[in-house]
Amino acid sequence: MNAVRPWRSIERRPSRQIMVGNVPVGGDAPISVQTMTNTPTEDVGATIDQIRRCEDAGADIIRVSCPTEEATRHFDRITKAANVPIVADIHFHYKRALEAADKGAACLRINPGNIGSSERVAEVVRAAKANGCAIRIGVNAGSLEKDLLEKYGEPCPEALVESALDHIKLLQDHDFHEFKVAVKASDVFLAVAAYHGLAETVDCPLHLGITEAGGLIGGTVKSSIGIGNLLWAGIGDTIRVSLSAEPEREVKVGFEMLKALGLRTRGVRVVSCPSCSRQGFDVIRTVEALEERLEHIKTPMSLSVLGCVVNGPGEARETDIGITGGGKGKHMVYLSGVTDHHVADADMLDHIVRLVEEKAAAIEAGEAQAFDPHAASGDHGQAQAAE
Repeated sequence: MNAVRPWRSIERRPSRQIMVGNVPVGGDAPISVQTMTNTPTEDVGATIDQIRRCEDAGADIIRVSCPTEEATRHFDRITKAANVPIVADIHFHYKRALEAADKGAACLRINPGNIGSSERVAEVVRAAKANGCAIRIGVNAGSLEKDLLEKYGEPCPEALVESALDHIKLLQDHDFHEFKVAVKASDVFLAVAAYHGLAETVDCPLHLGITEAGGLIGGTVKSSIGIGNLLWAGIGDTIRVSLSAEPEREVKVGFEMLKALGLRTRGVRVVSCPSCSRQGFDVIRTVEALEERLEHIKTPMSLSVLGCVVNGPGEARETDIGITGGGKGKHMVYLSGVTDHHVADADMLDHIVRLVEEKAAAIEAGEAQAFDPHAASGDHGQAQAAE
């Protein structure tokens, strides 16, 4: 429904493209959404189960921590079971990187400065090259090198950028170029400034994140301000929203962020009002129910849910399907921006879910133009032709 308008467009920063498994990152590839498992990696079954939930939520790439030899012992079972590329999170021991690369990791998340000597970095690079692994350089304000902290006195944008450039040089010295970089901080101002500085200096893909952002609500707000600011400026090729919440929640928040900026279009985009005394139905509970019942829809489409006729018709004109509260328990249903019929209060939820599912099926079948909501499933309960 929404045509592309000049004031809605975002000009992305040019970057070279790398591959993380079968997912392109950088260049003109879609911005990918990542998350990280929080199960003990040694518990292969629990880790795979969590990966499945994240895949269902839409994760493009999933990171798994490999802190111990036991964690990498059966890592190949995890990588083989996953339907998306798996990033092995390595912090200190270079052997964990070698083991993960040999067992199917699509990418190694390392801080080259923590790996040890140049010889050890060279070993990790050889393993990455031999197994087709990318590398993510992970710089974090909370774990900057001591010499940089002494030089700058505290974590600052310049320190994060210098750390990243030092690590990039370590990889380039070993003729390795399949890398992406993150300069994360829990402070929004620090992270955003560091990413801007790095984006002006290098052409590699950038992985965005506000680290240790907080719980579901606080972390979502903080991440939206930081990551959203960067995305709006065209910076960023892959994102991870760090929340003290289940990883599938991170995926959903990440997609909502990208959808709000028109950078990804997966699933149903809901436009809804905060509700007031004019509402013809319980908007808050209706939206909660619809979001839950429509989680399985992956086809991009828009749905407006407004409680009254003040803004309802206007919002409905801009969405694929719309519902606006009316009087006497009957509400107006809009299809492709046009008033189509009414539905009784008791049938509203099932009716809207059915319309969305039918339209999604028609779009997937390439028949969007021929979509007939009345013929698609026959009886729609109490739906009536618009007066």
